[in-house]
Parts: sequence; C-alpha cells; structure tokens
Amino acid sequence: MKKHIYIYSPSSAVRDKAGFKRGVKRLADMGYDVEIDEAALSAHQRFAGDDDTRLAAIHRAAASGADVALISRGGYGLTRILPGINYKAVARAIDQGTHFVGLSDFTAFQCAVLAKTGAVTWAGPAVLGDFGSEASPDEIMAACFDDLVTGQGEGTGWRLPKNAINTIAADADKPGATAQFSLNNAVLWGGNLAVLSSLVGTPYLPAVKGGVLFLEDVGEHPYRIERMLTQLLHAGVLAQQKAVVFGQFTEYKLAKHDKGFKLNSVLAWLQGKIKARVLTGLPFGHVATKVVLPIGCKTRLVVENNDAFLLWGHR
Repeated sequence: MKKHIYIYSPSSAVRDKAGFKRGVKRLADMGYDVEIDEAALSAHQRFAGDDDTRLAAIHRAAASGADVALISRGGYGLTRILPGINYKAVARAIDQGTHFVGLSDFTAFQCAVLAKTGAVTWAGPAVLGDFGSEASPDEIMAACFDDLVTGQGEGTGWRLPKNAINTIAADADKPGATAQFSLNNAVLWGGNLAVLSSLVGTPYLPAVKGGVLFLEDVGEHPYRIERMLTQLLHAGVLAQQKAVVFGQFTEYKLAKHDKGFKLNSVLAWLQGKIKARVLTGLPFGHVATKVVLPIGCKTRLVVENNDAFLLWGHR
C-alpha cells in the first residue's frame, strides 16, 4: 500500500505555483499517495488564507489519517494562530501514526505541540523549498524523508567541522587521545532560532530540562543570532540543556564594521557562557541537504573524534 502524504499550508501563501506542482509530482513519482488540502493554495495578504482558514487546514491534516502531514512552505503565520489549535486532536493524530513534518515557521507549531502535549513532531523538508526546487531533490534529504515515512529511520550522523572539535577536546585525557562523549535519554528539540526565541515567555515554549537543543536560521547576521541566543540565555533556557547543536546558518552578509565578528565569534562567546556542549555542522536548516529529526523524542548524542551521531531508534 502506498504511503499517504497530506500537503497543507499553515503559514505563508504559496506564490510559486509551478514549484508547488513540481513538488507534488515528485512526491507522487517517488511512490507516495499525495493528497492536497483544499486550502493549500489559498491566499490572504501574505498568508495561506486567513487565520481561520489555516487553523481549519491544520485540523484537516490531523483528521486525514495520513502517514505524513507535510507543510507546503514556511514563511510566517503560525505564531498568531497557536491559541486556536486543537492540540488534543493533533496529539491524537500523532498517536494514530501521522507524522507532522516541516521547518522554519513550523517550529512554532512543533514547540507548541511539545509544550502542550509532549507529542513528537518531525523537523524536515517542505514541499516548495525541497521537493519543488528547480534542481532535483537532494538525495540525502529524500532518503531521510523516506526512512521516516517507511519507519526505517533510527538516527543520523555528521562530520563535525574542525573548529567544533575544540568543544570536546577537554574530554581527552592526553594529547592525541580520542575525544569522545555520550549523552543518553536527552530530549531533542529546537528548530528555527528566530521563531523559537519569539516563544520565550509564552505557554508555547517547551520546558525541556537536560535536553539537546538544535538550532538553525536563514538571513540572520551573527549579531542577531547572538542577540537571540542572549534572550535564551537570560531566560534560563540554555542553562537547562545538556547540549546545543548548531545546524546551518545561511544567507547573511557580514559588514565592514564587523571587524572580525562572525558566526564563530558567537559560538566562542556562547561556549564561555554555558556548561552545555556546543556542537556545529548539523545538516539541517534552509539548505538542500537536510536530515529529519524527531522533536520531543529522547535521543542519544554520541561524539567520537570528529563524528557526531543522534540516535533515537524506531518511532
């Protein structure tokens, strides 16, 4: 039986209709049974329909019985409708086997679901930016997505950049010894930094203690990234985590007056402010090559030399 993919639009309007159709076709060509929500191409101002339209779309996705409820795109729109979501219905759908998948603005939904119900959602691709891109979908992204749909995914791994090795070097007893550590039963959570930091002080930010927080963003200068991290720091969020894992931060431009201030400067500053492990290089964000990650799931984070692994087993 074909796996059922339900596509809906809870955030910004789909302007690239050709890309949307291309993404739908590619998903169908991959062997999935694709269903499109009746309001997937709706538009109201910058949004995919007014607030009530997008709330109804979320609830139809929850009632669809699909294997995956996949967003058309991110953008902006979810934070303003979080109070109207029927979280019990969403949690029930998840319990019955529907995987809610997305990224970017979808971080608001994912954090809210975790805070309100403890249910697991999935950070992963969207139709437009991934399956509907002009280039062929990234093979790693497509394979990770298929692993999720077919229930085969058990974890992911990546090679740490050289500058990240220094964050674990203190674990080596002697020069040249293997740098390694392992964190067990830590809740994996996070997503887009700008969206997540905007939830501080609201009932939609999960109170995760001893977790692994992963972060990514797009179009944000390093000083803005530091400012948002400072908000999480001062709110006590970072002090509660065992590790902070940085994904991809892309499409920003440094200025002349930065005078050497860059993303690595932010990471070095953060390492001096928190006790949690700080790792980089996670293949996730607004990039073609991205893995699929379970938000709210207990995971094992393992580092051996310059290789890192997030392991969660079957979900």
